[in-house]
Amino acid sequence: MIEFRSVTKRFPDGTVAVDDFSLVIPARKTTVLVGSSGSGKTTLLRMINRMVDPTSGEILIDDESVHDRDPVKLRRSIGYVMQNGGLLPHLTVIDNVATVPVLTGVPRQRAREQALELLDTVGLDRSLAKRYPSQLSGGQQQRVGVARGLAADPNILLMDEPFGAVDPIVRAELQQETIRLQQELDKTVVFVTHDIDEAFLLGDQVVILEKGAQIAQIGSPSEITEAPASEFVASFIGTERGTRALHAKRTGAGTVLVDAAGRTQGVLVEGDA
Repeated sequence: MIEFRSVTKRFPDGTVAVDDFSLVIPARKTTVLVGSSGSGKTTLLRMINRMVDPTSGEILIDDESVHDRDPVKLRRSIGYVMQNGGLLPHLTVIDNVATVPVLTGVPRQRAREQALELLDTVGLDRSLAKRYPSQLSGGQQQRVGVARGLAADPNILLMDEPFGAVDPIVRAELQQETIRLQQELDKTVVFVTHDIDEAFLLGDQVVILEKGAQIAQIGSPSEITEAPASEFVASFIGTERGTRALHAKRTGAGTVLVDAAGRTQGVLVEGDA
């Protein structure tokens, strides 16, 4: 479990990125922090592994303050996946994935064996192991980034807008891969995005943030969709504009559900009505 207790982050220029933020992130679930640019979501994420330290307040992992942990050891115990993969360009795929285990004392050969197994886990062919990041597609780089984040078998996986730089088709594939991995590996995942559809797809718990990391609403995707807490939330998730409203349309092949833009979103199966 991860807990934020009255956390504030004020930068030297006076900017308050996070203002008195408190939240409990449950273990073995996916919590998504979603908000516009400047809402403090990435700052919150980076405070968990001490890439950023709070000005005041406390962050705890399993009731132990991260402030009492050595920041290097803490970071090596937590998986971290960022946009564009964040891969080291001078290392091959297999050595990128093996980096953290080697740093923590795992023999290089064993770390490489584990890296090959992780390529299997994230759906990459082992033939890519000796390639360099520049020789991979964007989607492949992101999968390598996920494999590297999992390499130390962390209990916590932080994902900072990891799919923001790939095309929509690849992004959809990576989202489904993330769901599959969570079902198999059962990690505590903290995922940052500005895309509410991505948040609703991936999150067990979704936290909608306003400026200064003020919580506008927290809940499951269904809870938020069915009962937006404010006009801001209704606008942010699209209910105010009717973009989430679906209506039935009969076609020659059966009844489909169509959104406000006229796009088919699903098929109504007999007995659902």
